[in-house]
Amino acid sequence: MDRVSCRNLLRSTLAVLPLLLAAAVPIVAEEPKSVRVKVMTFNILHGATTRGDFDLDRIAAVIRDEDPDLVALQEVDFKTKRAKGYDLATELGLRTKMAPLFGRAMAYDGGEYGEAILSRYSYVTTRVVPLPHGEDSEPRAALEAIVMLPGGQTIAMVATHLDHLRDDGDRIAQATKIVDVFAENALPTLLCGDLNAEPTSRTMEILLNHWSPTWGEEPAPTYPSHAPRTKIDYILVAPSDRWRVVDRRVIADEVASDHCAYVATLELVDSRQRD
Repeated sequence: MDRVSCRNLLRSTLAVLPLLLAAAVPIVAEEPKSVRVKVMTFNILHGATTRGDFDLDRIAAVIRDEDPDLVALQEVDFKTKRAKGYDLATELGLRTKMAPLFGRAMAYDGGEYGEAILSRYSYVTTRVVPLPHGEDSEPRAALEAIVMLPGGQTIAMVATHLDHLRDDGDRIAQATKIVDVFAENALPTLLCGDLNAEPTSRTMEILLNHWSPTWGEEPAPTYPSHAPRTKIDYILVAPSDRWRVVDRRVIADEVASDHCAYVATLELVDSRQRD
């Protein structure tokens, strides 16, 4: 065999070799992965405590003790006079070693007032969506953060605080707006916050048509913190087949705030594992 023929034979062998090796090695499909995420919602009474003082360390301790991955905060002041000029989201972020995000609902007392999120993870994108309200009621907003979890899954967290007046007209309008904006999210979505609505209310009926509750058989009360008797603080999930509730609990610290913190440990199921 001449040199040219040898070179051609060698090239042909090298070209076929990867195919032979691939056929010899069995292909193992990657196992679907799920990841757990611990979520808290907490109305922090604009940094005050039920004793009438101002104690961000006490509020931060409630968060640190639970060690959540994501926190939705309500009644958050940004450099108001009553909060002594503090940016509460940033201060609590420093105290808990979490990334803070503030969303303005309205100007107030020389500063701003709204919602906040604390996250163990960095933010991919964020936005604030104003919610409808009557002329004589407070402006409200929904704060959305997109985060990527350690397994590579991306989720949306929506933190909000609905109107507190007895007439639930504003709450119904606000819940409807939240559905219009966020219910069709392509990502698995958490809806968290002080919704000022009991589980059987029309407001919750609107939201529960699109999100699933995490409370289990009976919704444990979250307000007031010294003697909880009604549930108004929620963590809701969508779509329901992407989430499993591993655990949930109410944290009743009657000094840190007039609301209990509510915590849910959730498992985000890989889409390939859905029934």
